Amino acid sequence: MADKKTNFNKPAIGLEQQLDLLIQRGLVVPDRAKALHYLRHIGYYRLSGYGLPFQKRGLALPPHTFQDGVQFDTLLDLCIFDRELRLLAMDAIERIEVAARAAISNTLSERYGPHWYLDKGLFLRNRQHTKFLDEVKSQTRFQAQDGSVQHKKRETFIQHYFRKYHRPELPPSWMVAEILSIGTWSAVYSNLANRSDKKAICDPFPLSPRTFQSWLHAIAYLRNLCAHHSRLWNRRFTITPEVPKEYQQYMNPNTTFYAHAAMLHILMNVIAPDSRWRHRLLELLQQHPDAPAAKMGFPEDWWKDTFWDIG
Repeated sequence: MADKKTNFNKPAIGLEQQLDLLIQRGLVVPDRAKALHYLRHIGYYRLSGYGLPFQKRGLALPPHTFQDGVQFDTLLDLCIFDRELRLLAMDAIERIEVAARAAISNTLSERYGPHWYLDKGLFLRNRQHTKFLDEVKSQTRFQAQDGSVQHKKRETFIQHYFRKYHRPELPPSWMVAEILSIGTWSAVYSNLANRSDKKAICDPFPLSPRTFQSWLHAIAYLRNLCAHHSRLWNRRFTITPEVPKEYQQYMNPNTTFYAHAAMLHILMNVIAPDSRWRHRLLELLQQHPDAPAAKMGFPEDWWKDTFWDIG
């Protein structure tokens, strides 16, 4: 039976009290002024979240008691490391996102013409197709809610299309591709009715259409986590990539960041084979030895595996 709910009645406390609470729980704070500075600019709730794996467990202990010797700087370093990890992940995601939407747009434009996305017959679910068209109209500033056209808020190339062309009423696929998110393109791919279209789109990648669809969804989720500054270190992902048999060694369990890093590495090998992304991942982990890679699913000496080709 679930615990009985109660009312939230925790009061907000000031910075000095926040720091005193951390010290009371056993966190070592050599420099109080420095700690107060970062509490002010990072926030107690966010910073203390990095301390959860370093707390003791036991019914006889007060809640959130830190293990002996845990330093404030350890939590701060984890926060800095996590920010750099998000930036590194976004670097790969950007290239993958551009490549994925180019593959979708190019393949379907060649098969069905520049405005293929207007044809609801290419899609499985009409409601989802209608939602997609609404998103296109929103992002192209096709028409505001009050009925006015928002010319000044449009991208220059979108504005050019509306000025020069009367029909079709929306821009061609390659223009639309530039303004929609990977999440939207993931939904478009999953809604395609023809499996041969899906197969042709993912043909440059070493994946089946089903796996490619799953990975697009997982990448869109990972991108949203990065964009909203969410924690990647020590996270158990709830939206996860499908694991093909040939990659089970590197992606099981698929709830870890290590599995997601392997996924990004596989795709980067196709899109940018000369990239040093995997080397930068290793360098980042080496620069932050107090950020345990095992908490993200990384095996010991993972970089020595030929899969990563780091040397």
